Amino acid sequence: MSTINLPLNLTVRVHPVVLFQIVDAYERRNNDSERVIGTLLGSTDKGVVEVTNCFCLPHKEHTDQVEAELGYASDLYELNQRVNASENVVGWWATGQEVTNHSSVIHEYYARECTNPIHLTLDTSLTGARMGIKAYVCVSLGVPSGKSGCMFTPINVEVTSYEPEVVGLQLCMKTIGLQASANRPRTVSPMLDLAQVTEASGKLLTLLGEVLAYVEDVLSEKQQPDNTVGRALLDLIHSVPNMSGDQFAQMFNSNVKDLLMVVTLSQLIKTQLQLNERLTSLTSFLN
Repeated sequence: MSTINLPLNLTVRVHPVVLFQIVDAYERRNNDSERVIGTLLGSTDKGVVEVTNCFCLPHKEHTDQVEAELGYASDLYELNQRVNASENVVGWWATGQEVTNHSSVIHEYYARECTNPIHLTLDTSLTGARMGIKAYVCVSLGVPSGKSGCMFTPINVEVTSYEPEVVGLQLCMKTIGLQASANRPRTVSPMLDLAQVTEASGKLLTLLGEVLAYVEDVLSEKQQPDNTVGRALLDLIHSVPNMSGDQFAQMFNSNVKDLLMVVTLSQLIKTQLQLNERLTSLTSFLN
């Protein structure tokens, strides 16, 4: 049994694209498969394991053994290395809410592929009306000159995202509540840049209204003050540049002009590419 020495205060940060890929693999599983497993890709730095990608590992679980296509996993990892060499194997994932008897056998394989692998479970059965996510490390147990084993110990796990992923998640959230029909599928399209600025400004005004209401309630002694909120508001005020209304308007208009210029140039480039494609097709047809 592979032994590891990991601090139990290890933190796992999972990106949304990983969760989407796991759910997609679960939905595409074979009818006779109770759960799906796969490889986690990412990086490890200063006690933080950041999981940015993953892929599915075809396998079959029997009562006394596990069959997995390890060659497929190696080939897929090599192909991913050509695209993103910074993503390394950091562990493995499985659907379900519990660690099974076969988990230790699968963990042995990943202990050979990377140092100190983590195990991530995602409850795709939606127990308790939520998709639970847990992370584990394998801690060795035993006595000197005796039998040894391992125990999966829970560690901290959180969902994090890059700014582009936040935009995608916000777009996906807009599909909640939409009723799909033959004439109107349950889809949404990305908004234009100016529309996104308008929407963000509206949300900012709403948040400012909530903050002002809280401050007014505290000043009128309708609500007890919170020191944590007060410090956060003080940091927020200090982070705002000290400028007049005219200076802010000038800066905003300048940024809007830059945005419009970028949009115009992108449209011109798109038009030139389409024109070049049609001219090339026409030339090939004439020849």
